[in-house]
Amino acid sequence: MRSWARISLGSIAVIALASASAGAKQPEAGPPPPQVNALLGCRGIADGAERLACYDKAAAGISEAVAKKDIVVYDREAVRKTKRGLFGFSAPGLGIFGDDNDEVEVKQIEGELVSTAFNGDGGYIFRLADGSRWTQMDGKPFALAPSSGDKVVVKKGALGSYILSVARQPGVKVRRIN
Repeated sequence: MRSWARISLGSIAVIALASASAGAKQPEAGPPPPQVNALLGCRGIADGAERLACYDKAAAGISEAVAKKDIVVYDREAVRKTKRGLFGFSAPGLGIFGDDNDEVEVKQIEGELVSTAFNGDGGYIFRLADGSRWTQMDGKPFALAPSSGDKVVVKKGALGSYILSVARQPGVKVRRIN
């Protein structure tokens, strides 16, 4: 059997998840795309040669849909990286990377502080090594001024807020600005 014809059920689930329709909150995954249904239908064919021909045809359909970007496939690590990169942004619940209760939800990020600047409201703008920038939303002072190289943790707070802690000091409320 050709290696591209071997598609695991895990891959099929990811294909179905990634190609499901967008919604405000996606409580349930929609039906799999027709290309996946065609592939799954091959399992019931008893004759080996007919089953292989069915799988080859279905795999070609999936390959064509992927090439046209009608179906987009992400592995768990790519989803984790994307969620980490989007951490702190308000985005509609598209459902394409799972919901808030899935196992790759990012609840906090850790990084290194590259630089700080004042934001004009008595707080700081923090630039992290990953390129993200966060602005302080409250006027809480730091016992020790943040400096380049300090370890930073940004956690999800209540009601969509984020809390940034520098060098294990008490956190301040922040908002992501890029």
